[in-house]
Parts: sequence; structure tokens; C-alpha cells
Amino acid sequence: MRRRDLNLAAFAATVLPGTAAWSADAYPNKPLRLIVGFAPGGGADSLTRIIAEGLSKQLGQQVIVENRPGADGVLAAQATSSARPDGYTLLMGTNTAMVAAPTLRPTSPYDPFKAFTPISSAGQFSMFLVVPSSLPAKSVNELLAMVAAKPGAYNSASSNSASELAMLQLLGDRKVVNARYKGDMQAMTDLLGGQIHMMFTTGTLAPGFVKEGRIRALVTLLPQRSGLLPDVPTGGELGLGKLTITPWAGFFGPPGLPKEIAEKLSQELQNTLKRPDVHAQLVQQGFEGYGMSPAKFTEFFRTQYDAFGATVREHNVKFE
Repeated sequence: MRRRDLNLAAFAATVLPGTAAWSADAYPNKPLRLIVGFAPGGGADSLTRIIAEGLSKQLGQQVIVENRPGADGVLAAQATSSARPDGYTLLMGTNTAMVAAPTLRPTSPYDPFKAFTPISSAGQFSMFLVVPSSLPAKSVNELLAMVAAKPGAYNSASSNSASELAMLQLLGDRKVVNARYKGDMQAMTDLLGGQIHMMFTTGTLAPGFVKEGRIRALVTLLPQRSGLLPDVPTGGELGLGKLTITPWAGFFGPPGLPKEIAEKLSQELQNTLKRPDVHAQLVQQGFEGYGMSPAKFTEFFRTQYDAFGATVREHNVKFE
């Protein structure tokens, strides 16, 4: 019995995370599950599948995408948070589930800094402030001057909390009526028709209409200029220090994920995002892909969370 107990202890120390003899070298040795909180066919699902295919090649293991749509990504986040912290269940989390839900809801569904292990950024969605070409404003300053001169005379559109709060950051105390849409395409249709005066929209929609001369892009929410519209300046270039919210996505694991696994996954994800085939496909989706170390991603995550929460409190935004 003594020899059997010793053998079992040795086996446990070899295979169980968190024990002294355990090593990340053998990880992964089976398929991974990557949960995304949106339905198949959407933007978040598409980029998740692109990255999953590349990550499968990097790891030599299949990465299976699992869709858990509903509740602004909260259902997918909760499924990940309650999973075993062994590195085989990951979340493609966006600012909707990781920042908006915890800050906007009267009762937060989770503490995102305790319920998850940040692994790496995936990147940022290309978002541009656009106006119809019929609007005289040819720069952000001209637009802000127009709005200030006629409070309440202009309107904006949004289809998600990030773009809505970014607009609030941009406008400050200037009065603009916001119309909430179910999707960017519906909002863009009204902007093209002149019913809407301004909106933050995605890199999937904006470039084509800009090149056709039907809309004008004034600023990007990215920290650097986008290759999709390289002539459009960043908020930093324009001195818009308060314009800090940007739609992003990143990878998270359950709480308690071993540091070695998080760091290995982070490195493989960074390598995946640098693959030419993955990069080219993400660019077509209007997505600026780049990875970060767990420490850097945690810092970025905290900055975005704090900026989001501050804007919510400053403008007394309520969950609907």
C-alpha cells in the first residue's frame, strides 16, 4: 500500500497543474475550447475563427470555437469563469462583456479582475468617427464648434456601448441627441441619408463609403493610424486626451490559470497574430491584431475598465 500511495502521488505531481513537478512543456496535449459570446457569422465570431485556425497551427492542437451568444457576452464569460483552470477553455472577450457589463449593470455579473485570468490582447476593432459628406465639418474641431453653436440641433448614432461612450468622451458637455441602433449597418443607412449627423463606425463599413466620397472620417479610436484609412488622424494626434475608449478583444482564462500556461498561451497567440495569413484576414475584417504579455494586457484592461467606468459616472449613463 505504501508503494502504491507513492506511485499515485508521483503521478499526480506529474500531471496536475499547480504541483511542484508539473511543467507547461507538455501543454497542450488535447484540443482547446475557445468560447465567443456572439452568434456565428458576426464580426467577433469571424475574427475568433481566423485566430483559432492560426493558433491551431501554432500549438499543433485543434482549437474549437464554441458560440455562447446572449446577454452581451456575459453567458460566454460565465461559462469560461466556471471552467477548470487547465488551459483548455479560453474566452475571446470583448469590451462589451469584460468592461461594459460590469460597469453599466446595476448588479455586476462578476468582478472581471477576479473571475478571469488575462492572457493576451487580440487587438482592436478599427473605429472611425464619420459624418455624411453633406455636413460642412471637415475636422473634429469644426464638428465640435458646430455642435457647440447649436446645442441639441445635431444627433449621433450608436449600436454598442463602446461607440456611445466614446462619443460622450468626445463631446464632453456639448448637447447631441443620440439614437441607439441594433446594428451599424442600419445606423450607416440613416447617416448616408442625412438623418444622422455623426457616428463611430467600424473599419468594415467606413473605408468603402469614405473612398466613394459619401462620408468623411475625422478621427480613429485606434492608438495608431489605420492602414485602412491612413489619412485619418488618431485622437492623440489631435490632442484629444480624453478620447480613451476603444473597442477591443482579448483572451482570458478561468481564475487560477497557472502562470506558466498563461505565458505560453500568450506567446503563442502573439506569434499567431504575426502570421502573414492571419494578419491579412484580420485586416480584411477591419481588425488591428496584436498581442500582449499577460502583465501588459492586464494593465491595458485596467486602463480601459477605469476609463469606461469614469465616463459612465461622469455622464450618469444607465443600463437599459
